[in-house]
Amino acid sequence: MNQFFDVPAGGRRIAVVCAAVLLAAAVATEGADTGSAPAAIAWTVSGGLPLAALAARRDRFDAMALAGVLASCLVTLLETRTGARPETTFGLVETCALLLVVVRAVRLRPPLRATALAGGALVALTVIVLRLPPSEYERLVPFAVPALWFAAALAAVLGLYLRLLDRYRAQEHRAGLQAQRLDHARELHDFVGHHVTAIIAQSKAVRFATAAGCPPSTQELDGMFAAIEEAGSQAMQSMRSMVTVLRSPGGPGAATAPGGELADLRTLTQRFARTGPATTLALAPRLAAGGLPPGIATTVHQIVRESLTNVRKHARRAKAVTVDVRLDGDTTRPAVLVSVTDDGPDTAGHTGEPADGPRSGYGLVGLSERAAMVGGTVTAGAQVGVGWIVEARIPLPGPLPDPRLGPGDDRTNATLDA
Repeated sequence: MNQFFDVPAGGRRIAVVCAAVLLAAAVATEGADTGSAPAAIAWTVSGGLPLAALAARRDRFDAMALAGVLASCLVTLLETRTGARPETTFGLVETCALLLVVVRAVRLRPPLRATALAGGALVALTVIVLRLPPSEYERLVPFAVPALWFAAALAAVLGLYLRLLDRYRAQEHRAGLQAQRLDHARELHDFVGHHVTAIIAQSKAVRFATAAGCPPSTQELDGMFAAIEEAGSQAMQSMRSMVTVLRSPGGPGAATAPGGELADLRTLTQRFARTGPATTLALAPRLAAGGLPPGIATTVHQIVRESLTNVRKHARRAKAVTVDVRLDGDTTRPAVLVSVTDDGPDTAGHTGEPADGPRSGYGLVGLSERAAMVGGTVTAGAQVGVGWIVEARIPLPGPLPDPRLGPGDDRTNATLDA
């Protein structure tokens, strides 16, 4: 159906012109039934103005509709004063145009203005049957007038339906734009913030070491600046990818949007350990083999990346970080469990169950939203004797069988020293 209506602009213009010519010819033909050239011209004008109101721009609709209603009433009045009357019609095309004026007025205009325009069209519809010969009044008026009123009521209901449909579509459009803005905000926070945080941490390390009277050696400075350069390059790459997606959401750039898979977790933790605390990655082999749906795999990667970014920001004295990604549940309803734990002493004073703490912010909110999109949950907080922990549980749509693994072989550990 969309392909049927997918007509070039030139073709649409030709179709509109042809439709206008046919409708104008129909109105003129009805006017010619009066047997009078002036009456035929008057009928053409009174029928053409409501039709023009239907095709007019929104800012010109009120004037055109009012002119059409007044012209229709005036022609009806003149017809009752003259003997030039049609024998078979009272203006069917004009009547349909007035009904459509009611529909468009109710759909587009504010309530008071819509009521005024619809009321004027109803008056014109009520008296239009007087264009027939007086001998037809007794036979047609008792049936035609109620029928026209009923048609006008249906037109008003149709206009209200279209008005509500337009409002619903506008709300959906606004909600879509808001969701898109939030998604882009999460992307910028996750992808760019991670690399910028690494740059800030390296810069602070140089400043603090210099202020303490132990400036880094030339070799150490070269390594630090190399890490800053790498993080800056990655941030620029993420920015370019995001700009590409924003410029052409449906084009080739969408495929280059920043993302991540579980296979990239080892590279992510290795880069983090170069400038941060020692990091341990525990990743189930079945997950590392790439058996997860792309959306869930990307969500897991983002949870780990954001958690590591929070460690760099808020747990500067942490000595060890553990990243655990494994399967949980039975084989029919499995889930992916993700936990990122650090031993930062800044969380030692917190007790109790995991809860949102001082590290809660846009990052954790964004992670909760991302996890909710795939049916998962995220919690974060301090635990006694452990430190700060971010945990996520994401259910899978189905089992992930792997006959190459035994029943107890479900994970592998890799320790990366800073």
